[in-house]
Amino acid sequence: MSKRAKIILITVFVLFATVLIWFAKKNKKSVVQFETEKAFKTTIVKKTVATGKVVPLEEVEIKPQIAGIVDKIVVEEGQVVKAGDLLATVRVVPNVEALNSANNEIKNAQLAFDNAKIQFERNKSLFERGVIARQEFENSQLSYNNAQQRLANARSNMDIIKRGTTAGLGSAANTNIRATSSGMIVEIPVKRGYQVIQSNSFNAGTTIATIADMNKMIFEGKVDESEVGKLIKGTELEVSLGAIEDKKFPALLNFIAPKGTEEGGAVQFKIKADVSLDDKYFIRAGYSANADIVLEKKDSVLAIKEALLRFDKKTEKPYVEIKTGEDSFEKKELELGISDGVNIEVKSGISAEDEIKIWNKASKSEKDKDKN
Repeated sequence: MSKRAKIILITVFVLFATVLIWFAKKNKKSVVQFETEKAFKTTIVKKTVATGKVVPLEEVEIKPQIAGIVDKIVVEEGQVVKAGDLLATVRVVPNVEALNSANNEIKNAQLAFDNAKIQFERNKSLFERGVIARQEFENSQLSYNNAQQRLANARSNMDIIKRGTTAGLGSAANTNIRATSSGMIVEIPVKRGYQVIQSNSFNAGTTIATIADMNKMIFEGKVDESEVGKLIKGTELEVSLGAIEDKKFPALLNFIAPKGTEEGGAVQFKIKADVSLDDKYFIRAGYSANADIVLEKKDSVLAIKEALLRFDKKTEKPYVEIKTGEDSFEKKELELGISDGVNIEVKSGISAEDEIKIWNKASKSEKDKDKN
């Protein structure tokens, strides 16, 4: 064999050996080294959030006692009023049929009065001369007085139909709309010139103004049927308002609806809670709010992070893997308690000294290999 051929053969052999070594290193699998973590003692609070709004505890709608047109509004929204304060006046628009009926009533009452007056004056003259007995005179006098009263009533009815009031009523005039309770005017849904109707047995009537006590506010919200059974009256809540950042108002649950309503395929139950206000903040009626409700709380319990949990594919029971030696782990089934979404209580299965495999963290060598 020539010298040149030997050189070529040696070169091919070296290249072949180099390729084999490279492939061996490429295919060699390093042992995966998992990090571990231990269980710890902590306080776990299970909460739910109820969405709703903040509204006044006492809210009164002021309605007119007579139909007509709003003539004047003397207050503004946001103004504080006392019971009896004038809010607005209503101008009466007479009903033609009622007006005609009242006019005929006056005419009939006038005729009756004129006739009774003639009889009374005649009987009075006869009685003074001793022609008729006292009883007959007194009967004519009574008829005269009744006729006079009926005429006055007919005229008063006419005034009420025309103007909504009559002489002598004073503050009782139906055309004056007054506050029935003290508080702040939160809404005036009508304006001057609006036509309004009175409250009666068949109609709620037109609301002139809404008065509320802004010093007593409540939270109104809804919770899901899966959580309403865990609520009890007197539970403490923390209410957050969308309009006020970084501030939570304490509240006390005082009402849980006995009947739910279906919304979007889920049954929701209304709840109410008394909100403790802060004088530094003015809370407006209708603010959107969220209430954090503590469903369950446990202090100083053994817990792990929920990310460490695994579930058996067949039994669906929760488990973790405990380190038993160098790169060796043992499966341990757990009995779990409450969870706050991050940490979960462990009732049995492991101890505080056990090292638990962290599934989503491999060794640096493994990470470097994955990058290559």
